[in-house]
Amino acid sequence: MSGEDPKATVTEHRPGTLWGVGLGPGDSELVTVKAARVIGSADVIAYHCARHGRSIARSVAQPYLRAGQVEEQLMYPVTTESTDHPGGYRGALEDFYARSAEVLAGHLRAGRDVALLAEGDPLFFSSYMHMHKRLADEFPTEIIPGVTSVSAASSAIEIPLVEGEETLTVVPGTLPVPRMRELFSHADAVAVLKLGRTFSRVREALEQAGRLEEAWYVERASTSVQKVAPVGDVDPAEVPYFSMIVVPGRTNNPRSAPAPATRGEVVVVGLGPGADDWTTPQVSRELAAATDLVGYKTYLARVAARPGQRVHASDNRVESVRAEFALDLAARGAHVAVVSSGDPGVFAMASAVAEVAAEDRWAHVPVRVVPGMTAANAVAAAVGAPLGHDFAVISLSDRLKPWDVITDRIRRALSADLVIAVYNPGSQSRSWQVSALKDILAEAVSPDRVLILGRDVGGPEQSLTVTTVAEFDPAVVDMRTLLVIGSSATRVVTRPGGDLVYTPRSHPAR
Repeated sequence: MSGEDPKATVTEHRPGTLWGVGLGPGDSELVTVKAARVIGSADVIAYHCARHGRSIARSVAQPYLRAGQVEEQLMYPVTTESTDHPGGYRGALEDFYARSAEVLAGHLRAGRDVALLAEGDPLFFSSYMHMHKRLADEFPTEIIPGVTSVSAASSAIEIPLVEGEETLTVVPGTLPVPRMRELFSHADAVAVLKLGRTFSRVREALEQAGRLEEAWYVERASTSVQKVAPVGDVDPAEVPYFSMIVVPGRTNNPRSAPAPATRGEVVVVGLGPGADDWTTPQVSRELAAATDLVGYKTYLARVAARPGQRVHASDNRVESVRAEFALDLAARGAHVAVVSSGDPGVFAMASAVAEVAAEDRWAHVPVRVVPGMTAANAVAAAVGAPLGHDFAVISLSDRLKPWDVITDRIRRALSADLVIAVYNPGSQSRSWQVSALKDILAEAVSPDRVLILGRDVGGPEQSLTVTTVAEFDPAVVDMRTLLVIGSSATRVVTRPGGDLVYTPRSHPAR
């Protein structure tokens, strides 16, 4: 022994592997081959359960367990009841997850493989994820996906959930009723989990959204005691946690009211000034529902047309022609979305469409306008609240109105001491109007009057400048710039948390 290297006799200890084992929705025969193999070979079988000690996950895995395995029962201290934990319900669960993770870590450090059982899929509303986040950095992990309850419920009702371009929205029943109502109203197909005590609130939200008649209740999907019923026929007192609600998309849902026969129509929509986040959900729905998209090519480039939609792009100076084209499409049965930037009713296509639609030949074509965020509001919000009091909105373009009308309106707004949002200040073919505006301002207001320049606000080239009338350089203004001219009360406040521009809600008496 004296000639041996003592290091040569040391065997490096390897930690065990944490397996996140998805068991599927409840039928032991829906456990995957890989999951069954891992369950049978693992040193430790772990599973979560309530304080009664029974575990659905263990019962699903039972056919694949073997004698001699260590079982770790991770028992929740609370489920839905109140707790006296100083951190409340969330604090109690955080402590429980920390303790559970340490129990599993003890096995893993000792080199034992741990199979943590998860109903459905381990990363789909499963308790496994709380252990994974606490242990994956220290130990090797592998996740075995499982058939989700959503798939099982769809199979139980034997109705396709989604087809074509339909989308599926998964909703936890623990959300507030107003939020669920909003989601149900906007979704194509819906799956609602976490029922039990939440069932009545979910049903209320479905009814408010007008989707109750389309909804199916599925209890203990894929098991021998599976139940399927219309949601309206279910007694809330008998709903267990192990249940869900599905609302298939209207393409295949036999409980959906048939779509009424409709004429073509024109809906004029505003995308907002630049950021995709500023396009409202209603505008997005109108765009998705349209058969035809009509608009200025630059604005249409911001819209991802779905398969089958026809896109009709044109130059920005043919508003009346574009409006007539859209109305003609609608008269032939198309559902046309006319696309504007910002708000369609502010120097945009809504008035152009309305003007043409007022002609007798288009009287039978329905026309709707869906609002969008205005460029003026976007620029104002980017610097604070300069539109906090009365304000005017004036276009500097003299293409559709005489210049003397524009200057008269500017002078009157300045005389009334209004904040003014100036649209369309300049372009390649109109380069002198901004300098003329500065001359008007120099005559009418003090040199220190606040002036804001917002260019491409919400877009990739956004720039903001807060200056004064005296320091204002007309040369930096182009068609993508919006100006905000403050009133005598508008203020710029320099502060460590960021400068703010605002106009007080009160105004001094004259």
